[in-house]
Amino acid sequence: MKFKILFIAASLISTIFITSCNKEKDDNEDDNQNAPAKLIIRLDVDSNQLRLGNLGSPETVPDGHGSQSPVFNSISAHYLELAQNSLTPLGDGEIIYHASETIEGGGSGIDFNQSIIVEPGGIFLEIPLSEVNSGSYEWARLSLSYQNYDISFRFNEIDLTGTLASFVGFNTYIEDLMVYENSVTLNENKEQGYWAFETLGNITQGQAPEGATTVPNPLSNTSPIPVGSCVVTGEFEPSFIITGNETEDINITLSLSTNQSFEWVDDNANGLWDVGIGSTESVVDMGLRGLIPMVTD
Repeated sequence: MKFKILFIAASLISTIFITSCNKEKDDNEDDNQNAPAKLIIRLDVDSNQLRLGNLGSPETVPDGHGSQSPVFNSISAHYLELAQNSLTPLGDGEIIYHASETIEGGGSGIDFNQSIIVEPGGIFLEIPLSEVNSGSYEWARLSLSYQNYDISFRFNEIDLTGTLASFVGFNTYIEDLMVYENSVTLNENKEQGYWAFETLGNITQGQAPEGATTVPNPLSNTSPIPVGSCVVTGEFEPSFIITGNETEDINITLSLSTNQSFEWVDDNANGLWDVGIGSTESVVDMGLRGLIPMVTD
């Protein structure tokens, strides 16, 4: 009799547990079905994409310069806009994202502390589609701000690798910057082209020349971008359409060309970035080399 009572009690507990789990599963399924559809934005890089110049046409590495395709660790942007057509002025499209800015460094600058930094292929933004105006969009405009990648170099005839933190936004306020394993304290604005390079535990800093950062914009004749910005422009093929009746998430990948995107003055024409005491092989360009926006599964 005692065994029978225990058996009945165990059966009741099991039934309650199964019912509870099934209810939780049903509730989760209902929540997923009722969740609003989202626009999901990923940032990715591709060293095999075309290497474009400022006007959006293929461009080779200039004579006297060396270049390489960096191995990316992370990337960030501070502005994303969808443009209806080639005549849409910058700022008149559908602004999806605009990062925080600050005047802490004197003039207005991107607040690096508030930046969204992701690994290549990672989700950068998730936005309810209900917050995006319906329409047809032919172009994407993405203003890059920060890149962190590994590059190779030569020091005293020894080939090494290091990590470079590269800032390509119009102006960035940086408090503390972790390059790889070590950090540097700045507490100031840094203009487009600032970089910090870490290797063997040491950090060196530099600045690319003003106006030297490449920013491909195929719409430069009809929809120019401000000098010193890093608004890379790319075309959807076919156009990206939002009806306003979407019930499922839409994924967009913004693929950025890193094809020979790190460029320096190659004084000895050996194809290697020579660094160290007495070296004059300065960094001249760290701009991304094109944008392909695409709707993905």
